[in-house]
Amino acid sequence: MSELERTFRRLVGGLDYPMFIVTAAKGEARAGCLVGFATQTSVDPPRFLICLSEKNRTTELARTVEMLGVHCVPAHAGELAELFGGQTGHEVDKFASVGWREGPAGVPLLDACPNRFVGRVEERMPAGDHLAVLLDPIEAEADSGAVSEFSFHRAKRIEPGHEA
Repeated sequence: MSELERTFRRLVGGLDYPMFIVTAAKGEARAGCLVGFATQTSVDPPRFLICLSEKNRTTELARTVEMLGVHCVPAHAGELAELFGGQTGHEVDKFASVGWREGPAGVPLLDACPNRFVGRVEERMPAGDHLAVLLDPIEAEADSGAVSEFSFHRAKRIEPGHEA
């Protein structure tokens, strides 16, 4: 690893930002994963970018679906973050043990994450070892109560469902 890479990792590794759970559905197939690389990219029109690990089952579905769900993970939902970040959908039905309902295009909406939106896929782009997906929000829900979010530094303790 070069000095630049070490310095960059130290720099961005110190940042703390919210974690998200991204969900997808196609027919009877459902998938979801914990995501740390995500950001709003535009105010008008509203756009949001998520980056999905190339190793995730969710990414396999995200390559083919028109809509994705993006959930803000509440700070108190550590077990949920563990499930969606520490288990792989290749081996476990993550939705069997959590409350959820179908949203637009069958996208699973997690009961434990009241702050969420569903976005139409506008563009998919390679982003190193991730797939970047640009979303156009078509439906959004926000809990009126102030809720702190599950952070990146807490998520670092989760053993990934796939090798990093």
